[in-house]
Amino acid sequence: MTEQGADHHHTTDDGDTRLGDAPQRSAAEAWDESYRSKPKFWSGKPNPQLVREGAGLKPGKALDLGCGEGADAIWLAQQGWTVTAVDVSAVALERAATHEKSALDRESVHAQGAGEIPSRIHWEKCDLEEWQPAATFDLVSSQFLHSPHLAWQGPLRTAAAAVKPGGTLLIVGHHPDHLPPWGNDTRPEMFYTPAQLVAELRLDSPDWQLEVNTTRERTASGPDGEEAIIGDTVLRATRLA
Repeated sequence: MTEQGADHHHTTDDGDTRLGDAPQRSAAEAWDESYRSKPKFWSGKPNPQLVREGAGLKPGKALDLGCGEGADAIWLAQQGWTVTAVDVSAVALERAATHEKSALDRESVHAQGAGEIPSRIHWEKCDLEEWQPAATFDLVSSQFLHSPHLAWQGPLRTAAAAVKPGGTLLIVGHHPDHLPPWGNDTRPEMFYTPAQLVAELRLDSPDWQLEVNTTRERTASGPDGEEAIIGDTVLRATRLA
């Protein structure tokens, strides 16, 4: 069974190497430059694994790590979540806020005179290598947080620590053994398997209950329109204490 591609955050299926060309740049500078290179960097659609795993959750407070141009955060807000969406790129966050305003304007039109619909999203610029949230959340979502500027272990430990008791941790990323064949900047250390996530985040402890811990196949499209079946690591866990 396969699923169509996602609105990936902080990596590209087409093997974009711009982010690794100048290591002297900061992560913020590199990502800002990459976003400026295209008027639209991602699909504008929420990641399908977020939709699949998040649809049945009771809305509360959510944290979206590496929110990119905002599609996931906007989808969560439309489901009733109050969202903190963070990213290292000011350009991405500016686009995300613009996309949210457009979505709210459309909702206001459909509401037929209900007045302006308030925002449910707080956009925040931060460096995930150092940033620590000031609160805990009912849902913490990390979708394809892969970057040559950032080891995944630290930010995902931050993600797990930010889940309140009874809350959900949702992590989705590329599986290192199932990457697109056209990528030319695929560094295995940027990616993770389900087993690596469980071990690194200690999700086999009594404090956690694993709900989903698997690799799912989907169809991805390359820069020249070619298609390939690739695999995504998908983990959903509930914090018990």
